[in-house]
Order: sequence, then C-alpha cells, then structure tokens
Amino acid sequence: MSDNETSSNLQFAIRTAVPSDASALSKLAFRSKAYWGYDIDFMKRTRNELTYDAGPIGSNEYQFYVCENAGKPIGFYALQFLDNGVAELDALFVEKNFIGQGIGTVLIEHAKDIASQLNVAMIVIQGDPNAEEFYRSVGAVPAGYRESGSIPGRSLP
Repeated sequence: MSDNETSSNLQFAIRTAVPSDASALSKLAFRSKAYWGYDIDFMKRTRNELTYDAGPIGSNEYQFYVCENAGKPIGFYALQFLDNGVAELDALFVEKNFIGQGIGTVLIEHAKDIASQLNVAMIVIQGDPNAEEFYRSVGAVPAGYRESGSIPGRSLP
C-alpha cells in the first residue's frame, strides 16, 4: 500500500490548503459534523465554530492540510501552533461519505509528521464526543474536558 491510498484502495493526495479553500472546507466541516445526527438547532449553533476564513489558512499561526480524491476535498485538518512546542489540532473533518475509510487516520498521521518536523512535542486535541474513540485509537490520551465554544454547558473531551 502506498502513502497515497488507504486499506480500501481509495486514492488520495494531501496538499497544503490555500486561502481560497476556506469556503469548501467550511462546508465540508459542517457536513462532517452533521454525520453524527445532531439536530438542526445544534448545527445552527455550531456554524460559526465550523466556519473557516482565509486569514488563518495562510497564516504562520496555523497550518491547514487538505486530503483530496479525484481533485475534490474529502478531509482536512488544521494545526494551531501555541507556545513551548505545543500545537492544537484545531480541526479534523472527513467528508461524511468517506468516514470509516481510513482518511482520519491518514490525516492524524500526517499531522504527527508535520508536528515532528516542526519540533512540536505535543498535540492537544479538543474533539467531538463522537470522535473520542477514534482519537484514542490513534494514540491520544485523555487529559480532561473543555467547554464547547458553541454550546454552553457542553463538555468536550
């Protein structure tokens, strides 16, 4: 198996995102979040948090990467660089039709490689509760909870 295919022989390429990707990535994030069956009210309340603008995509504070299949985005992630060799996984979303096909794992491994190249010692992840098992499966260790930026009183692992 090459670096550009998953165990299901899905062909893909990972590239650095560019500011003009912002709209497509925002829409992908929204569809990916909706995969978990959240109701319309919940999705409306998370829209701002799932919207990415061009500014961070081209900045030094973040690095965004897009996974494409046949030239179309099927997943992406963003690392935000904090102080003292720490980065936060600011986003990781996979197109709902590709969830469960190994794309998330490929993106996490890519993020780990990028972090290592940039001397990042630790990646902090705040994930959706539905993704907690996935993050554990790729080596994340639970470290607590953080309040959601969109839903008051909702805790995120």
